[in-house]
Parts: sequence; structure tokens; C-alpha cells
Amino acid sequence: MGSGEEANKPTSLYDSSSQSQPLLLKPPSIEEPNQPDQPESDPTQYLQISYNYGPRPFKDLPFVIFFVFVVLCTFGFGIFSVFHKNSNHSNLSSYKYDLNSNSCVRNSTFNGFYESRFDFYALSSSGSVFLKSLIWTLVVTLILSVPICFLLLLSLKHYTKQIVYVSLPFFVAIPIFFNVYWFVACTVSSSCSDAFPLVYRILVLVFVFLIIGIIVWIFVANWHRIELTVKIIGVASDALSKNLGLFVVIPLLTLGLVVYYAPIVVFLVFARLNGKIVPKESNGEYRCVWKQDSWVPAYYTLAILTMLWSLTIMVEAQVYVISGTVAQWYFTKEDAKPRRSIRSSLRHAFGPSSGTVCLSGLLICVVRFVRAVVDSARQEDVPGMVNLVLRCCVKALLSAVDFLNKFTINFVAITGEGYCTSARMTYELLKRNLLSAVFVETVSTRLLAGITFVLSAIYAIVVCAILKGASSMGVYSYVVAVLAWALLIIVLGFFVHVLDNVIETVYVCYAIDRDRGEVYRTEVHEVYSQLPISRNHRPPIAPIAPVV
Repeated sequence: MGSGEEANKPTSLYDSSSQSQPLLLKPPSIEEPNQPDQPESDPTQYLQISYNYGPRPFKDLPFVIFFVFVVLCTFGFGIFSVFHKNSNHSNLSSYKYDLNSNSCVRNSTFNGFYESRFDFYALSSSGSVFLKSLIWTLVVTLILSVPICFLLLLSLKHYTKQIVYVSLPFFVAIPIFFNVYWFVACTVSSSCSDAFPLVYRILVLVFVFLIIGIIVWIFVANWHRIELTVKIIGVASDALSKNLGLFVVIPLLTLGLVVYYAPIVVFLVFARLNGKIVPKESNGEYRCVWKQDSWVPAYYTLAILTMLWSLTIMVEAQVYVISGTVAQWYFTKEDAKPRRSIRSSLRHAFGPSSGTVCLSGLLICVVRFVRAVVDSARQEDVPGMVNLVLRCCVKALLSAVDFLNKFTINFVAITGEGYCTSARMTYELLKRNLLSAVFVETVSTRLLAGITFVLSAIYAIVVCAILKGASSMGVYSYVVAVLAWALLIIVLGFFVHVLDNVIETVYVCYAIDRDRGEVYRTEVHEVYSQLPISRNHRPPIAPIAPVV
């Protein structure tokens, strides 16, 4: 990027030769006489924010060291559980209490093999048609999901408006169809109508219609955002189509997480085999039971927390790779193509920024755990003013952490700074440029989720119709169609997850462009400049003019 940076220099928004009003005034020229003692928020220290192509120092290193220590403990105790297992666990039923020795002894005449044998032949013979149809349907669905994702991406890139407006009626029509269909089918079926009385069927029917009405109200209330959301999705789809390698790297990272989980699951299985068979008195009678070693519950806790932390780390690492790759595309000249952008993002995510990724994953894991505890306590409906105040305080704290974490990993992937520095710089960056730290166009996520639901539902209806006509599965064809729908919506949900991260990354890159007074991507500025300014900060300068 040495000599090419001068040639790739973007259009400046501070060009003094321009006769029109500039898009942004230089931050140093903004006078703040009432705030003389704020050296840390001095705007001049952020003027050179851009993608860091140079070598990056290691940040937040203690957290990656702590994570490695936790993983080593999990694997170490897991290996110990494998070699320390008690093979008598599977023969618990063959032990009986001996009055002479006051212990459990094995009954040598007992043979439980034939009694505990599972008749797999009976299962395979009775459900062979169902299993064969299910396996083939899921395999075909998984294969077809790849071209479906690419066709959806190309359609959103070139025909975003048409796709969105055609899908909107189906957001209501498909739920109405399923709601009426199940009501009629249950009414016609004698077994269903007997098990589910008419009054309850009507209540469920009305309840589903109320939910559909709420969905309609949400889209009507946000109708003024639809046009801008369509443009944002189109810009993000274009950015994602220029980095198709992400569709290979992100699934491979997920597969790597599954491979990493496999030995931990094995360790958990072997951990429960660590213990001994002891007698237990119950109602004056002794019987032999399995007693786990005292360290087994603690290991279960450690292993499960390690898996949860690893999951959030992988999610943040994927966000990091997506953000770093898209940012390199953004800050490259339009007729050029960044080289090895995905490789460099992977190297940074699992290298200099690995500690920051571990810290962000730890915060998300803690927030999710605390939120689950709070929700569980709320369901128990514990009375008392103190409990109510504590719940409110915890929710406020969790909201503050979510606010802090918003866009932080995106900024880390661009600059290579530490977590705390990136969180502060992101907030200051968005605040100076009158942009909200909470992305205003969350409608894009709902629209994309609705589109995936529509496509998956249409696919499930086609699968069900084919199974009804080509096989005699009966009611099991609905089960296969629902599972095919679930598999396809999971794959399309992965696509939406990637596209959402692209939208947020482009948003941060646009904010950096505004801050520097430059334009790397004209089409991005034409769309994102239409976003409303933050309600928390009134502009100290004249209103921002749209990019020409």
C-alpha cells in the first residue's frame, strides 16, 4: 500500500476550491469556549482514523492467556476423567447389597445384555420410509441452500426494492394461510377435534391473528424507513458480493468450533463415569446406587462455561473477520481490489487482536448469563421492592454493556486498538459526526428475517406437496417438511447474520469517512447520508448537505 496510497487518495470533503458548502467542517475549527478542560476528547487526535494496514501490537493479552488457561484446565481434567473412569457404571444393575460386608457386590449370575438390547431392526423396518425420506430431504435441502443464498444475494444486490416489496405481502399472507389451514384441518379431523375442543381452537386462531396484526402494525409504523432500508440492504449486498470468500471462511470457522467441541463433549460423557457404586438406605431397605466423585459437578460447570465462552469468542471472531475484510474493500480505490484481505483479517483476529476478541466474548457471555438469571427470577415472580430495584439496576447495567459493545469489534478490526480504547473512540467518532451509537435502521434486520421466513415457508410447502404426491407417509410428510424448513431457515439465518455485520461495518467506515472529510465510496455516502442524525446531540454547525 506504499506508493499506491497517493494514487488511491479519496475525494476530500474539505476542498477549499469548491464553491459549494462543504459536507463537514474540520473538527479543529469548531470552537468550544465553554469546555476548555477536556483534553481526552480532543477531536484532533482522531483525524487519521483509517484501516491499519501496518503491523499491529498485541492488545488485551491477559484475557487470551486466561482463556488458554481455562481451556487447558478443561482438557486436562477431561483427559484425567477418561483414564480415571469406573467401568462398573454400565453394570450398576448387576450389583446388589451384601449384608455381610455392608457393601455392594456384583451378582455373577446376572446377564443384562439380552434384556437391555435395543431392537434396531424393528425400528428400521417400521420407520424405513420415514427415515429415508427425511435423510434425502435434508441432504437435498442442504445442497440447494447454497445456490439459494447466492441467488438471494444477487437479487438483493440488483433488485433490492423489488424483492422487498414483493415479500412484504407474504409476511402477512403466509401466517394467515397456515393459521387458517391448521384450523380447518383440525376441525375436519375427528381425532384432532376430539382432543382439541372448538373453543380452544378459536382462541388460538384469534391469538395468532392478533400477532399477525402486530406484525402489520410494526411495518406500517416504520413504513417511512422502508425506502432507506432498501438502499442500505442494496449497498451491503454489493459489498458482500465483492467478498464472497467470507461464505467459505465463516462456515469453516463454525466447523472448527464443532471440531473443538467434540473432545469436550467426550470428556463430559466420561466425567459422569467417575465415581463408585455405594449402598443407599431408602425406607429401611438398602440398594446400590451410583455416586459421582465430588469434583465431577465442578468439572461440568467448568466445561460448560468454557464452551459458552468459546462460542461467544467464535461469534466475535467471525464479526472481526467480516469487518476487517469489508473495511479493506471500503478503503480501497473503487477500480482496485484488496489483496489477501480475508487472510490478513484472520491473522489479526487470532493474533494481535485475539485478547480483545476474548474480552469481548467474555463480556457477551457474562451479559447473556446474567440476563438469563434475571429472566428466570422474573418468571418466578418473587415479590418485594428490593428485588424489583435490583432487577432494574441489573437491566440498566446490561443495557450499558450492550451500548458499550456496539460497533466496538468492528472498530477493533479496522484500527487494531484495544477493547476499551476502541469503545471510547467509537463513541467519540459517532458523537462528533452526529450519528447514533445504536444503529437507527434495525428495520433492515427485520426485513431480511422476513424474507428468509417467506423463502423457507415456500420451500417447505413445495417439499410437503412433493412428499404428499410421491409417497404414502401421511402425517409424517408434515414432520419432514417442518425439518426441511428449519434447516433452510438456519442456513439463510447465517446469511442474514453475515449481511447484518456488513451493514454495521459499512456504517462505521462511513462514519470514519465523515470524520476525515473524505469519500472512499460515493454510493455509500449517497445512501448513509440520508440517515437521521442522533437525537442525543444537536448539530453545532449548519445542516449537513447531501453528497453530490
